[in-house]
Amino acid sequence: MPANAAPVQSGCDARTNNTYEKLLECVRLEGVREHQAALQAIADANGGTRAEGTPGYTASVDYVLGVLAAAGWDAAKVPFNYQATDTLLQQLTPVNATYPTGGFTGTGEGDVTGNVIPVDINLTGDRASTSGCEASDFAGIDFSGANDIALIQRGGCNYSFKAINAEAAGAEAVIVFNQGDTVGAGDRFGLVIGTLGGQNVVDIPVVGATFEQGQALAAAGSTARVKVDFVTKTSYNVIAELAGRNDDNVVMAGAHLDSVPAGPGINDNGSGSAALLEIAQVTSKLRPENTIRFAWWGAEEEGLLGSTAWVEDQSQEELDRIALYLNFDMIGSPNYIFMVYDANESSFEAPAGVTIPEGSEAIERVFESFYTLRGEPYDDSQFSGRSDYQAFINNGIPSSGLFTGAEVRKTEEQEAIWGGTAGEQFDPCYHLACDTYANNSDHALEVNSDAVAFAVLTFAYSTETVNGVVGKKIPGNFTIPAPAGPEHTFGGPLGGDSVHDHDHGNLPS
Repeated sequence: MPANAAPVQSGCDARTNNTYEKLLECVRLEGVREHQAALQAIADANGGTRAEGTPGYTASVDYVLGVLAAAGWDAAKVPFNYQATDTLLQQLTPVNATYPTGGFTGTGEGDVTGNVIPVDINLTGDRASTSGCEASDFAGIDFSGANDIALIQRGGCNYSFKAINAEAAGAEAVIVFNQGDTVGAGDRFGLVIGTLGGQNVVDIPVVGATFEQGQALAAAGSTARVKVDFVTKTSYNVIAELAGRNDDNVVMAGAHLDSVPAGPGINDNGSGSAALLEIAQVTSKLRPENTIRFAWWGAEEEGLLGSTAWVEDQSQEELDRIALYLNFDMIGSPNYIFMVYDANESSFEAPAGVTIPEGSEAIERVFESFYTLRGEPYDDSQFSGRSDYQAFINNGIPSSGLFTGAEVRKTEEQEAIWGGTAGEQFDPCYHLACDTYANNSDHALEVNSDAVAFAVLTFAYSTETVNGVVGKKIPGNFTIPAPAGPEHTFGGPLGGDSVHDHDHGNLPS
């Protein structure tokens, strides 16, 4: 083997990768993709999804545990309980069919069988709709029956207006179906499950449906059954540790493991999950200065439930041990740009109510320095708290992370810098069935997997720049450059349109 050749994979797994050079040559795209392929196979064997509450998610947890056990990490699945809905949407006439569905956040409970009454829907032309947005949309509709179900189309206003107006008009249940747009994005066809903007917004059940199901439910003489029951469910996070000399200074990194119901979720978020697995395998012989803790979160797509529950379950003493948290959610988008959470607010002000913990800027600089080292241009993503780092920053824990884009469309300026296709979403398969193994940029995933490893190793040795805890210098003579600075393609410093960092299922109308 030539002197400068990387070792075979078994050699990488067996040796102590305690320098940047050793670790980065052993974190391989092929290894990350192998884990993504395994997650795809799990979805294929379980109805095409790895969503929370499905056999696909259970199998994903078992897979992660198996990989970690083989690598020698101390790993466990940690249960958490959450409030959820058991839902049913069954059309009874003129066809009999049971449709996949879900309850909107803020729905009421109920079990309603009755007539389906369309409300100002538009199934032709451009299908533009303001169905249910105004009380006048319900004028002249007879909801005097014992069990009337309002059929409402997506579009024109917040879901809350639609549901509140339907309840006020006398409907006993609401079905919101997707718009079926033919102009513009062309993405409003699948199952839509959103939020009414709070808890207990209405007292009647509100469930979602696809555009095709909405068409069927709109047929003359249509009757249906809508059911929403509130239940307590149990799920699991996977938490793994590699003990350090300083066990009171924990470097934590996480990625959510669940997909949306619509698909296998191989970019969202098999990309972050697979990168952490690859890094766990090639750091198993490392004896770090600080303890390393990795997390694979459950029920992120249900509203950050797994990470929130885990943080809430920790004592203040345990939280004080966490030096920092790194979040990796969608790091291989096929029409990518490289983005780092904007802790120093050089492009985006944080949203109202989001406090950026002291020390987060130092983490951001490490990621920026890595991109600069690789000669990769990068930009900012708003530090919004809209992924699993939310519970950590709410408890004052310095945080950062990487992101390659979701449903926002690439601009011509961004195409000129990163390539790809202007006018297309960063991830054209975001929250869709096509988020498969093929929904990927090898280049983005390879660079970002190395970026994750670079940051983990940096802080495994010292978090002095983040929280003042002095560690040790990483072996080797490695020069880290100063950050080149973000491209500011979202409108310039503090002037851009927000780049949406994650949706966890709550789609706006």
